[in-house]
Amino acid sequence: MLPPLNPSPSEPLYRQVYQALREAILAGALPEGSKLPSSREFAKTWGVARNTVLEAFELLEVEGFIETRPASGTYVAHSVNPEVTLDVPAPGLKLTEWAIRALQTPLRPAYDQIEVDFRLGNVPNEFFPAEAWARALRERAKALQGGMGQYGDELGPLETREAISSYLARERGVKATAGMVMLSSGSQGSLDALARVFLEPGKTVVMEDPGYLGARRVFEASGAEVLYLPVDDEGLNPELLPRKADLLYVTPAHQFPTGAILPASRRLRILDWARSVGAWIVEDDYNSEFRFDTRPLSAMQGLNPSQVIYVGTFSKSLSPALRSGFLVAPAPIIEVLSATRYLTDRQPPTLDSLALADFLHSGGFARHLKKTRATILERYETLLSALRKHFPEFTIPTTGAGLHICAFLPESWSEEHLRAASLHSKVAVDFLSRYATRVVQSGIILNYAHLAPQAIEKGIRQLREAL
Repeated sequence: MLPPLNPSPSEPLYRQVYQALREAILAGALPEGSKLPSSREFAKTWGVARNTVLEAFELLEVEGFIETRPASGTYVAHSVNPEVTLDVPAPGLKLTEWAIRALQTPLRPAYDQIEVDFRLGNVPNEFFPAEAWARALRERAKALQGGMGQYGDELGPLETREAISSYLARERGVKATAGMVMLSSGSQGSLDALARVFLEPGKTVVMEDPGYLGARRVFEASGAEVLYLPVDDEGLNPELLPRKADLLYVTPAHQFPTGAILPASRRLRILDWARSVGAWIVEDDYNSEFRFDTRPLSAMQGLNPSQVIYVGTFSKSLSPALRSGFLVAPAPIIEVLSATRYLTDRQPPTLDSLALADFLHSGGFARHLKKTRATILERYETLLSALRKHFPEFTIPTTGAGLHICAFLPESWSEEHLRAASLHSKVAVDFLSRYATRVVQSGIILNYAHLAPQAIEKGIRQLREAL
């Protein structure tokens, strides 16, 4: 007896025939060794073309469900065991220690509905230079026919690394050659690569508290001991650094998330500490392009390139969709990262990397930043004005940089009270406690660059009314 055919508009007919026959064989309705009706008989019964049945037969035979015997016909293969139980529960999920540690993340409050979203992670995508980027991609895509589509350097295309090293030298005072640059999928990809070669149980990494949650998760997942040092209004205090460590993670140009700037005196003392204990410094220069009161600050790496690994990204300045980041490190580290990258993602996306090189060389990136800064400055000033009007109790460090503001609450206020108001007003915000291991001072974090001035004013007003 022929199995029924259950037509589905989303699947080709030959796949439907294949599925019906395979299920009948596995269920034992078509026993092993039994002869199948001819393809013509199947086609007539099911009302399909004979070629459709033949396509299904061909696939079933290649997979070993049926076999064709010359001058005899088509039979269910003897090797198919219909008694094997396929509908069984999945095996227990046995996670590695790395995965267990990686899943331990502070949760955000759940909103039923959001009218204004000030949470971190949102970026101003409306500024993305779509036409210029599409033009660069189109020209580079043509080169694929000329042999550019082969596997390339694990570090990324040389001309992209040259363009990035030149840009960093000009805008950040980074001392680097193209050979010191490795392209990545963003700052998170860079941190993961560094953690894999530097950290393991028994190692020690130091980071700021509060600090970047992505770095914290990577370091904790490695199994290394993580020491969290509190920051003040000048960032990390060198006096608190331990006598032994393998790695220090720091955000000197715009401390995450408070916005504090690490002064030169502290930078020099931190470098001296790293030299004395034999530790590497990872400098995360996130959001450094967006400074409104002066030109972007010089990188700590420029003071001593042999001690500092510099990490950057284009995710905030261009778009997270590009997944484009980089790190700058001394030759010994680059050699290890190049060799170990083969085990993960082999190489960064070549086409996008080459388009980025063209965008940097042509001046397109500089023009894009100039336009973007002017609009974000307007939104920054709108947020400051709204906070001063509706929340005069807040202490707001005017760092003049970045895509978010961290405002500190009065001692008599609690984050819990403000969180309840946030949920009630449908204005989503982040809180300082989410990024800290110990709460020294309560604060609210407002990411504003993706919001129009009217939305910023509305959100702050609604939050105050709910409070």
